[in-house]
Amino acid sequence: MNKIHPLAYVDPAAKLGDNIEIGPFAYVDANTEIGDGCRILNGASVYNHVKMGQDCTIFPGAVVGAIPQDLKFEGEESWVEIGDRVNIRECATVNRGTKASGKGVTRIGSDTLIMSYAHVAHDCQIGRHCIIVSYAGLAGETDVDDWAVCGGKSGTHQFSRIGTHAFVGAYAKITKDVPPYVLAGREPVVFEGVNRVGLLRRGFTEEQVNEIKDIYDTIYFKGMNVSQAVEYIEANFPATEQRDTILRFIRSSKRGIIPKLRPSR
Repeated sequence: MNKIHPLAYVDPAAKLGDNIEIGPFAYVDANTEIGDGCRILNGASVYNHVKMGQDCTIFPGAVVGAIPQDLKFEGEESWVEIGDRVNIRECATVNRGTKASGKGVTRIGSDTLIMSYAHVAHDCQIGRHCIIVSYAGLAGETDVDDWAVCGGKSGTHQFSRIGTHAFVGAYAKITKDVPPYVLAGREPVVFEGVNRVGLLRRGFTEEQVNEIKDIYDTIYFKGMNVSQAVEYIEANFPATEQRDTILRFIRSSKRGIIPKLRPSR
């Protein structure tokens, strides 16, 4: 049984699952699909062309599915797709996709947390178990892979990518791709090491973490350029999931990966 406050607006064309809660002054537009167990709290807005999985919560003041802030948008049908158990906190914004991108959809994977006042722009692809911290801004077509964290007030350049299990520090300005498993921070953003604490918390072994560190030591500190380091790693490191994830990411990077910290003069 759904619990819809009499002061909420729910378009008759909205498709609602079971056990849904919609609070006072919340807004749910037509062409929306809200999965079982979701909560749209007071003052939250879910606009056209949003598909939401189960057990999600949209907190007060959040806006999901507004049209993109992209001058190339021409009113075409585009979507926001949200997985299960996603929390979108107070006053965060998630915009629809655009046809110009070739995607036409903004995606947020299951078990992800979008904190207060964060912005997810058109055609972003956010994986599962990610955390986008308060006031972070993801520019259009940013990809954030599973388990990545974007720190508070960090910002990404359009088309940037953040690899799986990466941790981006607060206030970072991301203009290059952040590879998997690393810590990234400072201004301009640089490689600061391996996300050891995060990886161990998520079940990686010490051996796996040390392997990842050895790979990044090769990339950043052995005097080779990135292409040379990639060839060396493939030839000299045993094939593992971690090694292959790093190599695939670097080879597919269009912006290039973040540099190491340069010594001050």
